[in-house]
Amino acid sequence: MRIEKVDIARLLKPRDPFAHKGSMGYALIIAGKRGMCGAAILAARACLRSGVGKVAVQTARKNIDIMQISVPEAILNIDAHDEYFSQPVDPSIYNAIGIGPGIGTEQETALALKNQLEICTKPVLLDADALNILGTHKEWQKLIPEGSILTPHAKEMDRLAGTENIQPDERLTNAIRLAKEFKVYIILKGHESKLCLPNGNVLINTTGNAGMATAGSGDVLSGIITALLARGYSSKEAAMMGMYLHGLAGDLAAANIGMESLIASDIISYLPKAFKELESAIVE
Repeated sequence: MRIEKVDIARLLKPRDPFAHKGSMGYALIIAGKRGMCGAAILAARACLRSGVGKVAVQTARKNIDIMQISVPEAILNIDAHDEYFSQPVDPSIYNAIGIGPGIGTEQETALALKNQLEICTKPVLLDADALNILGTHKEWQKLIPEGSILTPHAKEMDRLAGTENIQPDERLTNAIRLAKEFKVYIILKGHESKLCLPNGNVLINTTGNAGMATAGSGDVLSGIITALLARGYSSKEAAMMGMYLHGLAGDLAAANIGMESLIASDIISYLPKAFKELESAIVE
């Protein structure tokens, strides 16, 4: 099934005129080792632009200054380690958690991820280095909470499945298998990204363009989906809406500035227009 604008517009929740930040969801982003703070910044900004009430970022101690300057709206949780994510976070106060952008794959980080998954009882968003760690510790994949959303690109998917140098059709088959096995949602990123559902069905995204093949684009997607989960959308809704909005914002950016010069921050900048376009589709 191909996802069209009307499908996503129907899912969009109207904002309560009496809403306050406490009623719009509290998201946690675990991202950014030293030298990869940009991943945390992009994910946090995208999360904020996707309508969530509050965002906290768990990041390396040496990222404090740049995070506070770059994303003043975010709350900072400072890891005990100067360089990378090294300790799990109490998940009880958060409505949703996104883990992985730029966290690295150090042994201490890998163990912290394992411990984090062990204490998370609600679906989480897993991306980037979180997926790379799970690809090298396949026995930990069973710790992923049911209903979680994984967003691998081709190489990350191959690591998760324990394969390499395979054809796209085989990769999609592996994604379908893992989604069913672990009862999770897997967005296989790329041209016409595929959302693999726990029941074995596949939904095909219809937004996005080649200009989005740029560093940080996936971090933006992580932030969007984490926000939608925190706002109360189901895992299926958050995954569908997230990849559609991500691609739509990229299409709007490309229409204005072209694909050649498009960068990840541009996708965030066009998220407000993407949301407005969905709202207009509801009126129509």
